[in-house]
Amino acid sequence: MPHTLDAAAVHAWCGLALEALGRDRERIDAINVYPVADGDTGTNLYLTMESAARAVDAAFDGHAASGTAPGLADAIGAMAHGALIGARGNSGTILAQLLRGMAEVLATPPAPSCDAEHGTADALGRALRRAAASTYEAVAHPVEGTVLTVATAAADAAEGAVPDGDVVAVARAAHEGARKALEATPGQLAVLGRAGVVDAGGCGLVALLGALADALSGERTAAAGGVRIAVGAPAVGAGTDPVAVVAEAGGCGPDEHAAADGPAFEVIYLLEADDAAVARLRTRLDALGDSLVVVGGDGLFHVHVHVDDAGAAVEAGIEAGRPYRVRITHFGASGAARGTAPERVERAVVAVVAGDGLAGLCTEAGACVVSVRPGEPPASGELVQAIRQARAREVVLLPNDAELRHTAAAAAGQARAEGVRVAVIPTRAAVQGIAALAVHEPGRSFDEDVVAMTSAAGATRYGELGVAERQSWTTAGVCQAGDVLGLVDGDVAVIGADPAAVAADVLDRMLSAGGEMVTLVLGAGFPQRLADRLERHVREHHLAVDTVVYAGGQQAPLLLIGVE
Repeated sequence: MPHTLDAAAVHAWCGLALEALGRDRERIDAINVYPVADGDTGTNLYLTMESAARAVDAAFDGHAASGTAPGLADAIGAMAHGALIGARGNSGTILAQLLRGMAEVLATPPAPSCDAEHGTADALGRALRRAAASTYEAVAHPVEGTVLTVATAAADAAEGAVPDGDVVAVARAAHEGARKALEATPGQLAVLGRAGVVDAGGCGLVALLGALADALSGERTAAAGGVRIAVGAPAVGAGTDPVAVVAEAGGCGPDEHAAADGPAFEVIYLLEADDAAVARLRTRLDALGDSLVVVGGDGLFHVHVHVDDAGAAVEAGIEAGRPYRVRITHFGASGAARGTAPERVERAVVAVVAGDGLAGLCTEAGACVVSVRPGEPPASGELVQAIRQARAREVVLLPNDAELRHTAAAAAGQARAEGVRVAVIPTRAAVQGIAALAVHEPGRSFDEDVVAMTSAAGATRYGELGVAERQSWTTAGVCQAGDVLGLVDGDVAVIGADPAAVAADVLDRMLSAGGEMVTLVLGAGFPQRLADRLERHVREHHLAVDTVVYAGGQQAPLLLIGVE
């Protein structure tokens, strides 16, 4: 019995889409030659869809807790929002916009005067049309022969099926239209034709639409066999599976998809800003680099761009609003952006941080950064992807949060299974990560480097200042909402009202056991004048102790303290 397009169908769609993308991830990665041949389109699509699926699960759990059932608007809205905040790479960012375009139609019931019904075949057709149109609006310089073309063909086919078909027929028509359009992409984009492959992002969209058709019909037909599209390109014969052919051949060599030199960095971040500021940001980023995609709305946007000056791209975001979850990936001098497979380096450091200042500090120290927002810890898949993008034979992982130890261990285990040597240093705070980075020396053996970094982190005591959200018992007594809390090595040691006084007390306690260096990492709400006051306090009360101050930019805690 066919399903209707409702919240349950969206929930089922998420599960089937995640299954399909997980099954085809490696094969889609293998044919990723455009816009950058970095072999991660399948992975990025999977991680983006994983975030979308988690958001829908959370929406269903929330409604179940209140004894209600989510509506179509709740489910599709959660799916689009989850994809937006978890979008990875160029392909994931476009996927997020496709889902947002669909949500704009499906989450808005038709006007009372309109004959159309919410969640019908007509609504699905209009949603797919809006999805395709919105991707062209999001991409700075649209190119045909890509996922944009495939999305448009899917919308065309869906609208053609609306007059005589139900919602299942429309979904199947969209899937078939996308499949045929995908087959034609090598003839539309020269780099695909030379490599003998179809567009990787388009492959992902075909899998996604197949999962939608299966979710609506209740049958496992469209996506069950994976993405299988025959193309008449040089490397693929008729009736064969181009994805499988390229995967078996180990991907495309540099001579098959040589391209002009491109930017060295991929920069991605979420941005809280208004529409006018984002319009100015688009213009500025377009002048800085290429592969610019900005998606979102209602005050929250996902920004993706390839640039040579990663700092300038982040600074542009800071001027526009509040960027967070900043991710900066270096393609390498002879890497994907240069038209060849990225060169693997011997060793890399991956650091998890919260705050633009901390992200910049760790990037300058040579680390690959996973930037997170307080309360939104990264999943193990995000850490695995960061390890992959580091493209190193050996990776040192700095979780910088005691709560991430299991997540980091799981990510390291998966990366080791893929042939990467990974060591997790149990850093429980960013100041310990900074200390570890300070002694990092790639010229040493891996074991020696890990030992030195672990020793530096272990020799750094950490403290922090926070604000109590509610009345509660602590190791220092009862605190009230709004109290300033001073923590030492994770335990509350001081409760007070004045941030500077509490911080000074914490410093005195930490330095009572000795120390040579104090590191202060200022949160976004911590005034510089208070930092100056603390620096004077250390200088006057603890002789021969040096102090360094960094603007971390983290929303919480107010202040991070390290004592080495």
